[in-house]
Amino acid sequence: MKLYPIVAENFKMDGGACFGVVPKAIWEKYVKADENNMIPLSSRCLLADTGERRILVDVGMGDKQSEKFFSYYYLFGEDSLEGNLAKQGYKPEDITDVILTHLHFDHVGGAVKWAEDGKTPVLTFPNATYYCSQKQWDTANDPNPREKASYFEENIRPLYDSGQLELIHEEGPLCEGVYLEIKDGHTVGQIVPVFDYKGRKVAFMADFIAAVGNIPLAYVPSFDIDPVLSMEEKKAFLERAVDLNYVLFFEHDYENECCTVEQTKKGVRAKDIFRLSELD
Repeated sequence: MKLYPIVAENFKMDGGACFGVVPKAIWEKYVKADENNMIPLSSRCLLADTGERRILVDVGMGDKQSEKFFSYYYLFGEDSLEGNLAKQGYKPEDITDVILTHLHFDHVGGAVKWAEDGKTPVLTFPNATYYCSQKQWDTANDPNPREKASYFEENIRPLYDSGQLELIHEEGPLCEGVYLEIKDGHTVGQIVPVFDYKGRKVAFMADFIAAVGNIPLAYVPSFDIDPVLSMEEKKAFLERAVDLNYVLFFEHDYENECCTVEQTKKGVRAKDIFRLSELD
């Protein structure tokens, strides 16, 4: 198996929202905010090439929303999903599977694009099967008030209409070397894919643990629908990650791509921070 980080875009969000109840004076030791309290984030997707399948995890924001909408997220840099796939030698038609960890706009928007007429939705990866959990699909189609602004019909309805959407009902293997865990604290039914790679487990963190700065148990984003459950899920996962020497792959950490974790007097913390290409 080969794994490639694929950055769909870089953007900014309010730093306080990304760390919940943790004061800025504390979370700023992990990431510095600008004069507007915004911190840089990435939409770092992951491509797994098994030889037979080319599996893409998450797809970024896409470009279907309005200029006003995107102005709230201060997009910066030249990265793009299709552009960075091309740099690794892949075309959208090459992708066989797309795992959508959940259906918030910054994880699913790039799955669908407008056709040349600017109004007809078409799938970005026309030959792929798309996966999300049944619980997340149900939530996205009947969202609670807290999450409603994160779901857009144009991002998800075309997936269903295409007949290429497959719903995951429980944790288990997607294929050899790829296992799908499900977490419910950030949003109901979030998938955390875990890959067997170079004799290690590489876990795609999505919004479960968005960045190195979110590893401490209490550092839960204000977006999570059940912060206490988030902490319970995180505690159990991190203890396993320490015991089994997992590699955590971060979707939203602009500076840090991967890390291992260790138990300290203050709880589980990042141990070694590195790029996936540096993994022995």
